[in-house]
Amino acid sequence: MSKPFILCVDDDRTILMSLRAQLRYCLGTKFSYEIAESAEEAWEVINEIFDVGDELAVVISDCLMPKVKGDALLIALHEKYPRVVKIMLTGHADPDVIERVNEKANLAACLTKPWSKEDLVNIIKATLEDK
Repeated sequence: MSKPFILCVDDDRTILMSLRAQLRYCLGTKFSYEIAESAEEAWEVINEIFDVGDELAVVISDCLMPKVKGDALLIALHEKYPRVVKIMLTGHADPDVIERVNEKANLAACLTKPWSKEDLVNIIKATLEDK
């Protein structure tokens, strides 16, 4: 069986590359890392991971993206795969959106951009230890 996956979703490729590099640096080879530039692309990756029987451990998603927003992605993800840890990143924290996602998707955390690498890694480690 392969390593569990962490999927990063953001419409800004620079942020995706930064997230993936930080996660690789801090978490090493314990995980496989995937990126997606939209919710639609994220679903393609998610379906592929589950179709081959691999584990999706964490999804880190931007909130404000074109077409399908990150909050809708995380809520739908929770409905289909409730055990996946869900983390939202946002540059524009809307308290109502955060509250709704927290209630409907069991959000592990909501981090504002720019995020703290240490906070992100600690949240991932803590939530996965609880599983």
